Amino acid sequence: MKAMAHQLFHHFLSSLLSLAALHGVAAVEFDVFHNAGSTPGGIRFDHEIGVPFAKQVMETTTNFVWKLLEENRPEDRRTDVQVVHMIVDDYTGAAAIAYGGACTINVSAVYLQEYEGNDVRWSFTSLMYHEMTHIWQWYPAGTPAGLIEGIADYTTLRANYSSPWFAKPGSGERWDEGYGPTARFLEYCDCLRPGFVAALNRKMRYEWSLNYFAELTGKPVDQLWREYKEKYGGVGGRRRGEKIRKLVEDAGNQREWLWRDEYKARSYAVRSGCQLTNG
Repeated sequence: MKAMAHQLFHHFLSSLLSLAALHGVAAVEFDVFHNAGSTPGGIRFDHEIGVPFAKQVMETTTNFVWKLLEENRPEDRRTDVQVVHMIVDDYTGAAAIAYGGACTINVSAVYLQEYEGNDVRWSFTSLMYHEMTHIWQWYPAGTPAGLIEGIADYTTLRANYSSPWFAKPGSGERWDEGYGPTARFLEYCDCLRPGFVAALNRKMRYEWSLNYFAELTGKPVDQLWREYKEKYGGVGGRRRGEKIRKLVEDAGNQREWLWRDEYKARSYAVRSGCQLTNG
């Protein structure tokens, strides 16, 4: 009888935790504004993606990021986000733009139009895993831009939405090179210390320090990088197709960076105060 009561109690507790998690998602709204309906890319969005699917992906990627970064309780994550906006617009340049402070992700209808392949839903979802990470991750002043982008690409990697040309293990020239190479390095660190990326993100909530790597692994980042490269013999090379990566701005909590690859998947992220802005 006691065993049955104990089992029922644990089932009840598990149900409460599940309801709490669902309540956390319900507390965040997801809006999609389709401003490119009559353009070729906008028509492709309607036919191959659609607003209901886009909202579903926004919720799915949010849940995944929360779980990956161990932001399971409302107090673990940003409390100023009540709604995340997606704006599909007809602009040239970036495949997707995440305005972290303004809680907004812009998607380029031009990118959707030019995307080569029949799996545009897959590509769209992959972008959302990356960009939604920018909405929820912590990056205080001084955080290396490459690390911010590396964590976002790490999310894509862990979600199994990395592209076939994603960086191979051991690739890259610097630990903070960004994107795929940094994501692979973070993957290595996570093998050394399970939960490393989530723990690093927690430490970055209020301030940035290079010492976090040593605090979490017992080794400074330069040693970790050296041993990482030695493990793979420096194989892999740089991420295929990355022709341009220019740091445009790095001042306090506002950052912009731009890169280009062979599939025209260009993206930059901005953090600039929590209000909806036109960018």
